[in-house]
Amino acid sequence: MIVKESKERKPQFKTSSNIDLKRSYGDDLLGKPGEFPYTRGVQETMYRGRFWTMRQYAGFGSAHESNERYKMLLERGTTGLSVAFDLPTQMGYDSDHVMATGEVGKVGVAISSLEDMEILLKDLPLKDISTSMTINSTAGILLAFYIAVARKQGVSQKDLKGTIQNDLLKEYIARGTYIYPPKPSLRVITDIFKYCTDEVPGWNTISISGYHIREAGSTAVQEVAFTLANGLTYVQAAVDRGLNVDEFGKRLSFFFNVHNNFFEEIAKFRAARRMWARFMKDRFGAKDPNALKLRFHSQVAGSTLTAQQPENNIVRVAIQALAAVLGGTQSLHTNSMDEALGLPTEKAATIALRTQQIIAHETGVTDVVDPVGGSAFLEELTDEIEQRAMEYIERIQGLGGVISCIESGWIQNEIQNASYQFQKDLEAKKEIVVGVNEFVQQDKERTETLKIAEAVAREQVQRLVAFKAKRDGKKVAAQLERVRNAARGSDNLMPVFIEAVENHVTLGEIAEELRKVFGLFKESITL
Repeated sequence: MIVKESKERKPQFKTSSNIDLKRSYGDDLLGKPGEFPYTRGVQETMYRGRFWTMRQYAGFGSAHESNERYKMLLERGTTGLSVAFDLPTQMGYDSDHVMATGEVGKVGVAISSLEDMEILLKDLPLKDISTSMTINSTAGILLAFYIAVARKQGVSQKDLKGTIQNDLLKEYIARGTYIYPPKPSLRVITDIFKYCTDEVPGWNTISISGYHIREAGSTAVQEVAFTLANGLTYVQAAVDRGLNVDEFGKRLSFFFNVHNNFFEEIAKFRAARRMWARFMKDRFGAKDPNALKLRFHSQVAGSTLTAQQPENNIVRVAIQALAAVLGGTQSLHTNSMDEALGLPTEKAATIALRTQQIIAHETGVTDVVDPVGGSAFLEELTDEIEQRAMEYIERIQGLGGVISCIESGWIQNEIQNASYQFQKDLEAKKEIVVGVNEFVQQDKERTETLKIAEAVAREQVQRLVAFKAKRDGKKVAAQLERVRNAARGSDNLMPVFIEAVENHVTLGEIAEELRKVFGLFKESITL
C-alpha cells in the first residue's frame, strides 16, 4: 500500500501540560511569518497547515531495484521521491558507452532510455506524488523521460509535481558533473523555465543548490552568498530571454545543506530568505508574492558523517534535521547512518525517515511558527550572516559576475581556502569531530553495507543493446538531426527532447548531439 501525503493537520496545538499555543510569538516586534521579507518563513501557518515534504534520496543499481526501494519508502511514510542517478546518466553517457565502464548503477540508478524510466516509475502514482530528480547537465532529457512516462500512464503533464536540480553553475563551482560551457548551459536552463511555465506549471524548474558548495568545504556564509549569486545569474538570464519574472519566479526553488552548528544553520536559512525576497523585489521588480519567496529543500550534511562509530551519525542527522525544521524548510532529506561507508541499507534508510517523523509528530516544534525567532542571539546572527554574504555578492559583481568568477577559478579558490582552513583546525583539534580526532575507539562490529552486484551492469547493458536493436533506425536518425538543428538555432529544446525520447532516442545519443554543437567545458586551474 502506498501511503499518501496528509494535506492537513489536526488543529490541536497544546503542550503536553495542556497549555494552548499561539500560531506565532513576537509578531509586534518581528513581523508576522508569511509576510515580506519572509525572514520568519514563507507561509503564515507553516507546519501547522502541513508538514514539510519528507523525501529520501534514493537510487542505485537497476531501475527495478530502485523502483522497489521507492515503494518501500512510500509504504513507510515518505511523502516525496528523490531520485539519485549514476554518473554515466549525469554525464550524458548511455550505460553501454565505454565511458560508463565500472560506473553503471554505482552511485545512483542507471537511466539511458524511456524503457528504463518506465521501469523506474512502474506502479508509482505520478499524479499524487512529488518527484525530485538530482540531475543537472542532462536535466532536460530526464524531465522529457518523466513527461513521456506520465503521458503513457495517462497523466497530464499539467498535473505533474516535482523538481529538477538543473543547476549548472554550482557544477562548475563545486561538483563537476558539467558537460557544456556556461552560456549554452544557461540556454538549456532557460528553455526549461519557459517550457514548464507554459506546459508543466506544477514543476519546480530549478533547485539552486548550495548543498554541494558546502560539501566542497565552504562556510555557511559562502554557501548563502554563492548560492544566491548563482540564483541572480539564472534570473537575469531568464529576464534577458524575455521571460516574465512573476511567472517563472514562482517555480524557482533552492537546496541547502544543514551542518552541525545548530543556530548558525537556522540563522542561515532566515538570512537567505530575507535576502532573496529583497533581490527579487528591488532588482527585478517582482510583484507576485510567490515570486519573492525563497522555498527550499534541505539535506543533512554528508560531509559531517563519519565512517568511525557510524551510529553517532544518527545523532548528527537528528540535530541537523531539527535545525532545518526550525529554519523553515519546505522539504527535507535525512542521510542514513551508513552513508560514509556505502549506499544506504534498507534498515538505515528507514531510521533516517523515522528521524523526520519523530521530529514532526513527537517534539512539538511544529506547533508554533518560527518558535526560535526573537532570540537575541539568533536575530543578531541572522543579521551578521546577511551582511557577510552581501559583501561576497558585491565582490562577485565587482569581478564581472558569477560566470567570470567561475572561469577565472576565483569562487572555487575561495571554497578551497575555507576547506583547507577547516582541515588545519581539525588536525590541530580546534575543531572536534567525535570518534575521529577525539573520543576515538576501535569499532568492534563491522557495519553492514549495501553492495551493487556486477551482474547489474551486465544486465543493464544487455537490455539497452536489445532496446536499441528494436528501434526504427530512420526515425532515430531523423530525431537526432532535429535535436542537432534545434541546438544550432533558437527553438526551445524541451519539445524536441520529448519527441525524441518518445521515438526511443536515448539519453546518451541526445547528449552527444548537444556536445557536437555546444562543445565541452574545460575548467581553469588556479594555484
